[in-house]
Amino acid sequence: MRQNQLSVHSENILPIIKKWLYSERDIFLRELVSNATDALTKVRLLEPEKGSFVIELLLDKEAKTLSIIDSGIGMTEEEVEKYIAQIAFSGAEEFAAKYQKGAEPIIGHFGLGFYSSYMVAKKVEIDTLSYLPGSTPVFWSCDGGASYTIGAGTRKERGTRITLHLNEESLDYLEEHKLRSLLDRYCKFMPFPISFQGKSIENREPLWLKSPAECTEKEYLECYRSLFPLEPDPLFWVHLNIDYPFHLKGILFFPKEKRRFDGEEGAIKLFCNKVFVSDNCKEILPDYLMVLRGAIDSSDLPLNVSRSYLQVDQSVKQLSTHIVKKVTDRLVQLLKTERESYIGNWPEIELFVKLGILQDPKFYERAKELLLWKSSDEIWTTVEDYLERAKEKKVFYSSREEKTPLFQVYKEKKLEILFAASGIDIALIQFLESKLSVPFQRIDGVCHEGLLDATREKTLLDESGRTQAAKIADFIRASLDQKELEIEAKSLASDTLPAILVVSEQERRLRDYLALTQGKEAQKNVQPKRSFIVNTNHTLVQAIERLSTKDPDLAGSLAKSLYHLSSMSQRETQGVEDFEEGIAQQTAILEKLVSRLCS
Repeated sequence: MRQNQLSVHSENILPIIKKWLYSERDIFLRELVSNATDALTKVRLLEPEKGSFVIELLLDKEAKTLSIIDSGIGMTEEEVEKYIAQIAFSGAEEFAAKYQKGAEPIIGHFGLGFYSSYMVAKKVEIDTLSYLPGSTPVFWSCDGGASYTIGAGTRKERGTRITLHLNEESLDYLEEHKLRSLLDRYCKFMPFPISFQGKSIENREPLWLKSPAECTEKEYLECYRSLFPLEPDPLFWVHLNIDYPFHLKGILFFPKEKRRFDGEEGAIKLFCNKVFVSDNCKEILPDYLMVLRGAIDSSDLPLNVSRSYLQVDQSVKQLSTHIVKKVTDRLVQLLKTERESYIGNWPEIELFVKLGILQDPKFYERAKELLLWKSSDEIWTTVEDYLERAKEKKVFYSSREEKTPLFQVYKEKKLEILFAASGIDIALIQFLESKLSVPFQRIDGVCHEGLLDATREKTLLDESGRTQAAKIADFIRASLDQKELEIEAKSLASDTLPAILVVSEQERRLRDYLALTQGKEAQKNVQPKRSFIVNTNHTLVQAIERLSTKDPDLAGSLAKSLYHLSSMSQRETQGVEDFEEGIAQQTAILEKLVSRLCS
């Protein structure tokens, strides 16, 4: 048995780095500017009073080169051989272990960033001079193959110049506007000034690195506009400043405009030590937080080797829990201290709260007081407070806020209604029923006994032994001729409501859920049980009864019209055909009435 060392051949690994390690070519600029930043950080720590601290980028369109120049720590020939010629040897980690001890963070970790340059360059040259006294400049050159050239350089001042000879597929990087956009995307928060073609590039200290107590509202708004220049100002924000068990800072903004939830990327930007990593924070945040916008910055993030995305592990999951708690605490504070503002912003907040409750059982316990419903009593309430006021252990709700005739009847009977008009409320109601052990009942899902007036029930029998109510129901049943539709004639307490179309609660929920999740075509597979209840105390129903013997044709048309009007009023028309049939029915009745008046 014997032990030996694994060996890596550059002729094998460089093609892998060029083709597979990095998700997109643009990242090369981020990596090289990050390396320059590390070089400046190191020299500022070792010689804080000496020389300038700047990063410069220069294009030479004739030579087809891009140069990244820094006045940082530089390298000796021995260091070039060690840090450049040895692929994946991280000089940043070695330096941090030796010198840093809590000072400004070093960006690099894996020692591969420099080689990202070969994604766009056919040859790379380094001209460097170490900060150490008596050092001589060093020149290094490699065309991406297995060999390189090293010798005397020409640099006169401390620092490093990296020159990329761009390949034919990458000549677009010679365009100034493209380089400027990349610098703005990846490097706007670098801690050192950056010059491009002799002009200073604006970069700033990230606001999230400051203490929340030191930040003003103006600064938060400016930060948001910097990150999302085309967005309207946010509603409010949560400043994250977590030191244990992770180091994480960031700001999450609640956007002003409601957006359809689709897990949209680009909403929360991920940084590592001020360096932009990704537009995608899906691994670090639960889905319901993805409706927010902002930035998260942490040196503890477990990034992959190319620093392009997170590697999900237990620490990421714990970090997600901490962020959710901070966001929830901020909303609870807003509800308690600025209730009117919270309610005013509820249309923008509700998607986050409701998604959180549905997706995270623990979130419900922390955030249930945040879940508000508008009530028919013109107040905002929680379900728990509603139940304390309710006459019975049941929650009545409406899928819209319009003051329909049926809604008015509930109001007259002092039965409070919660408005559940959001598409996500279908699933939320199911959750709350199981959590609170209380049924939710849509107002058109049952003919509540409180809506009936037994004192005016049409129970008088005729010579055939049928009640007046039964005869009305029989006539309307025959007129509509719908076998699946149950017909009833009842005495309602209100004389203003001619009829109610009652739709089975559970079957309707299934239908609406399928329409929400799979499209309207899917709901055709579910036909909820429907009951058409006509009010024997309404003048229109009484007119249908009288006309049923005198003019059964007109009475039948009125019965059909009443059914279609009820369907449209409760938004229960079954497709375009049903709606068009209702319109045709109204037209036919008008024609008959006009004909009679003119005859």
